[in-house]
Amino acid sequence: MDDRALQFLKDLLTAPSPSGYEQPVQAVVRRYAGEFAEKVTTDWHGNVTACVNPQGYPRIVLAGHCDQIGLQVKYIDDRGFVWVDGIGGWDIQMLIGQNMVVWGRSGPVNGVIARKAIHLLSPEDRKKVPEMKDLWIDLGVKDREQALQLVAVGDPVTFELGFRPLQNNLAAAPGMDNKVGAWVVLEALRQVAAEAPQAAVFAVSTVQEEIGLRGAQTSAFAIDPQLGIAVDVTHATDCPTLDLKQYGEVDLGDGPVLPRGPNANPEVHARLVSLAQQAEIPVQMAALPRAASNDANALQLTRGGVATGIVAIPNRYMHSPVEVVSLNDLENAARLIARFCLSLTPECDFTPR
Repeated sequence: MDDRALQFLKDLLTAPSPSGYEQPVQAVVRRYAGEFAEKVTTDWHGNVTACVNPQGYPRIVLAGHCDQIGLQVKYIDDRGFVWVDGIGGWDIQMLIGQNMVVWGRSGPVNGVIARKAIHLLSPEDRKKVPEMKDLWIDLGVKDREQALQLVAVGDPVTFELGFRPLQNNLAAAPGMDNKVGAWVVLEALRQVAAEAPQAAVFAVSTVQEEIGLRGAQTSAFAIDPQLGIAVDVTHATDCPTLDLKQYGEVDLGDGPVLPRGPNANPEVHARLVSLAQQAEIPVQMAALPRAASNDANALQLTRGGVATGIVAIPNRYMHSPVEVVSLNDLENAARLIARFCLSLTPECDFTPR
């Protein structure tokens, strides 16, 4: 990954974007896309769309959601402790002992989530899995008045954000789900922009996926595409305790995953596989026997139906502060999607046969 692309990824990962609060990360997207896209727009929902050859045919949407799971300030008590509720799906145990940031109107405010020290927990308490209502954020303030000078009810909260390189070109960060998807669709569009596509290619950094695939639904309706590719993370299973018979075999660094099933148009899937073979791009197969729990679900059901494909990035420890991906998988996903877009002509037919 070249320095420019890597910096874009780091900028995405260090910009807060809980669902409904994606403005900081979308500013990063607009700045990067403006360097090569013919047009960059933001709709009233918050989706950012960058396009190349907008008058071309067919129209294809590349959707990668930029929102991450987060928290929201719900109540501030008399001692200044901040009580929160979740945005998106949480494993509550992931929150205990974490450095947190409340993104207040005047800037980020550091805090921590903990609970009673183990010395003070009863034997019964030690066995309990805490609920969200049992946890609070400690800002280090003296009282509610001081807290209110820094944060307000409704402010979003994230883990402390950052990027940590690991061995073998892996990297860890909160929010890999799914800022890597936004990175892939924008990087694919950058590669398409350097060529002469016949298709109209729209890369959308979609919002509010974590609370119901909402941004993909609104942006796809507005664009009215014939084709769509959703890029999201999927569970890597190359770590202890996971049953491959139940979850399938997905390894970090072995390429993006191309799921098959009712949410994937068979002709789109077949072309992705064929292009990957021609270009010697490593890919992995996965079974998806139901509607996808990502933007592909909304894309496929837009208007009269969209020929939809899914390109998934293997991710260890999803919805945690230490999500791990392979940078090689990101690059290969972008290369494959760019080749797919450049292969499209007005004569293409993706009717299932």
